[in-house]
Amino acid sequence: MILSGRRHLPLCCALLLCLLPGCVSAESTIATVGTDVTLLCSYDAQYYGRLSACWGRGDIPNSGCANEVIKSDGTSVTSRLSERYLLMGNLGGGDVSLTIRQVEESDSGKYGCRVEIPGWFNDHKHQMTLTVVAARPNPLKVETREVKERTVTVRWTPVFDGGRPVTSYRIDLKNKQASWDTALSTEVSNPELTQLTLVDLRPAKTYNLRMFATNSVGTSEASNVLTVTTKEAAPEGPPLDMELEGFTPHSIKVTWKPPRLDLRNGVLRSYSVSYREYDPTGRQFKRWQHLSVTATREVESVVLSNLKPSTKYGVLVQAKTNAGIGPASTAPLCSTLDEVHTTSTTSTKSASTAATVWIQDTTRPTSVHTTSVVEPVTAVTVWAGNATSVPSVLPDPPVVELKEVKYNAISLLWTPGFEGDSPITGYYLEYKAVNASWDYTKTVVDFSPDQTEATIIEINPSTYTIRMFARSSLGTSKASNVLTITTGKTGHQTDDRVTTAPTDTHAAASVEESESRHLVAIVVPVVLVVVVVAILTAWKLQQIKQKKGSLNMWMTGGALRSRGSESLQEL
Repeated sequence: MILSGRRHLPLCCALLLCLLPGCVSAESTIATVGTDVTLLCSYDAQYYGRLSACWGRGDIPNSGCANEVIKSDGTSVTSRLSERYLLMGNLGGGDVSLTIRQVEESDSGKYGCRVEIPGWFNDHKHQMTLTVVAARPNPLKVETREVKERTVTVRWTPVFDGGRPVTSYRIDLKNKQASWDTALSTEVSNPELTQLTLVDLRPAKTYNLRMFATNSVGTSEASNVLTVTTKEAAPEGPPLDMELEGFTPHSIKVTWKPPRLDLRNGVLRSYSVSYREYDPTGRQFKRWQHLSVTATREVESVVLSNLKPSTKYGVLVQAKTNAGIGPASTAPLCSTLDEVHTTSTTSTKSASTAATVWIQDTTRPTSVHTTSVVEPVTAVTVWAGNATSVPSVLPDPPVVELKEVKYNAISLLWTPGFEGDSPITGYYLEYKAVNASWDYTKTVVDFSPDQTEATIIEINPSTYTIRMFARSSLGTSKASNVLTITTGKTGHQTDDRVTTAPTDTHAAASVEESESRHLVAIVVPVVLVVVVVAILTAWKLQQIKQKKGSLNMWMTGGALRSRGSESLQEL
């Protein structure tokens, strides 16, 4: 027992010393950047009354507080180093705890509290060590700014960065029905951004989106989840399995199925069925006639009536959504059935009666003619119908030029082409990675009909191919010329591009016409100058010839010297 008591004697002495009034107690506190921290310190105000107290940084000296940050006279705060330092406790009750608002990493270190108790070495001293550590950024608050057919623009407000600068953002995007494990994640390395546009989405699809912020400590918690549904677009695929069947001598039956589900781009509302008579000579332009069929079934059909017998017709079928009309489905030309006549005679003297009988074999259309006629019978067929004709010439594509490429900014300008039978209602631009397919990886950006230039910012530097289309109420033009552009490099001008030839003769003609105008502007003045010079030269030579003739006559007349010399001087 004696040995045990000796072994614990130093510890007991230390505890006794700490019980003395002048003993300094010490504690440690860990806080994260941006939070409020309170360092505790108090005394018995009921016993001592109201006493002065102070807080300082570093070790507590023999008197006062070193590097004083705040001081109180027992009733109120008399001085402070910053508004961030507060005494929020009950001073009258002896609570002089120090609160530091929104601590930073530089606030780490030792803090000392001294309460001035009357008497020698009676001051109450309390020392603490504060450690402030950086944290991950706070979660972002994301909101939707704009939703289009293939793009979604979102924005957010910068949040507390955890004491370390945000270095990047991450965007997760997925189909609404899928899990986040299947989400497409994209890193954005520009921490200054507060808005971005997601491109290459599918029309009429519902997506979930969330974001994360990252600093050197780690990645924030997920932001709020946005649920966005892109707008409908015109169908990208034509109707499927279109078939034509000669139904009667005056009608053709058309059947088809809807476009592929992934190419419908929304809810199918109706179909546009266009048809016209085929002219084998090509010399007579036949106007298209149109019917509208409500989309209701997986197999649609319509009978085109009031047609001519034994005549070939071409038919197009296009699907429609509320956003527009899609590409046409075509089938080989189809002919109406042959007309079948049976004519009998009731009187062999003065009259004949003609009757027409339609005969249709289920396997093959046939034509039967039975005629017994004494007098000629003239048959006249009158075609009547209420189908209307509308313009069907689509606009020509614009001619696209590259104005400038600077870093990730692509500046384009375009020249509109022939508008066709209906005014141009807008343009849209498609761009994709150079090795990708137009069908599945294209991105669409819309422009108004009066816009002829634009600048596009592409976040990810790469090589892209770009083309444009013109729109009207009748449909979409063919694709324009294609530009191949590499972003992410400085100093690119209009010469740094690869351009394919325009895909439409009107666009090419407009370019050639522009070049011809420049050529005429140069050639015509030159020709005029040459003609004027030639006229002046001929006139002068004529004068010279006349004067030479006068000289010869003067020489033969004997007046050689005086008058001859005058003529020579004039020459």
